Amino acid sequence: MDLELGDAHSALRDLARAWVDKEVVPHAAAWDRAEAVDLAIVRKLGDVGFLGIEIPEEYGGSGGDALSYCVLLEELGRGDSSVRGIVSVSLGLVAKSIKAYGSEEQKEHWLPRLCAGESLGCFGLTEPGTGSDAANLVTKAVRDGDDWVLSGTKVFITNGTWADIALIFARTGGPGPKGVTAFLVPTDAAGFGRTEIKGKLGLRGQATAEIVLDGVRVPDSARLGAEGTGFRIAMAALDKGRMGVAAGCVGVARACLEASVRYAKEREQFGKPIASYQLVQELLADIAVDVDAARLLAWRVADLVDRGKPFGTEASVAKLFASEAAVKAANNAIQVFGGYGYIDEYPVQKYLRDARVLTLYEGTSQIQKLLIGRALTGVNAFV
Repeated sequence: MDLELGDAHSALRDLARAWVDKEVVPHAAAWDRAEAVDLAIVRKLGDVGFLGIEIPEEYGGSGGDALSYCVLLEELGRGDSSVRGIVSVSLGLVAKSIKAYGSEEQKEHWLPRLCAGESLGCFGLTEPGTGSDAANLVTKAVRDGDDWVLSGTKVFITNGTWADIALIFARTGGPGPKGVTAFLVPTDAAGFGRTEIKGKLGLRGQATAEIVLDGVRVPDSARLGAEGTGFRIAMAALDKGRMGVAAGCVGVARACLEASVRYAKEREQFGKPIASYQLVQELLADIAVDVDAARLLAWRVADLVDRGKPFGTEASVAKLFASEAAVKAANNAIQVFGGYGYIDEYPVQKYLRDARVLTLYEGTSQIQKLLIGRALTGVNAFV
């Protein structure tokens, strides 16, 4: 097995690294303080092709494969997890779902706009009463002639106040997963309300919203996939999404490592750089090992995806390990920086705040353990 990147993936990595260093890293702290990234970054992401990875060129995409996506998200995660989240949701969850399940009309209408950064997407699954228990969501879609009328509330929706199209999951049938259907809902539709959630611990530059659907009417042509397949569409998106989150976590951990190594070589105590002390080297070594391990786990998922093999359990393994590793890396980095790591003059406190939510969304660490346990034993802990 060749674990080296080929020429195309290496070129993408180098492009993404240079772009992030120019367009993201210099602004990340200011965006964090302002609780908003500069939305001009969205068109820039589109112009360079980053919002079209894995989308066919015929629909305005950049082509590429799952490994390309992981390489990109690692670099975006290294620069600013808020920017990485924009791509993870609009491309990873929404555009790729349209590519996989959309009608030709839906693909031709939405994919070029999403890939170009002319439009953004959000993923409307989580509700105030149903986070991990998404199969029991209560948002409803009622058939009215050739239309559907949607009512309900979604919460913690990334890109929610910026998005032009919302992939909304609503109940069209009986209880449980088979009663859920997916809809592509324009956010300028009558009755579509959204409020940004402020005061987050991390990912402060990213728009996170509560969405209220008050009798939102959409035509049947807005339905994504067949009736009753919405939950399957959501879970398929999240399986691949976990691969992307894992890759983004690698970027966060790598940023922690790079910042800590630089600081440890510059900072002197007792007459010599703290990098010369064994316990500081232990902190750095632990981060370095986790970065390599998390990257290989993410790349394993990408390899399975690209070969058309089952990957769900491996995605849970990668997401679980990488998200917990990112938190540990940020903790270690703060320890290396000492008191300076606790103030926002240095980036490591932001890495910790941003990393913490990565153990929660797209399936908590506990949910990933249940999924892995079910794969190992054949016993379903959810019923």
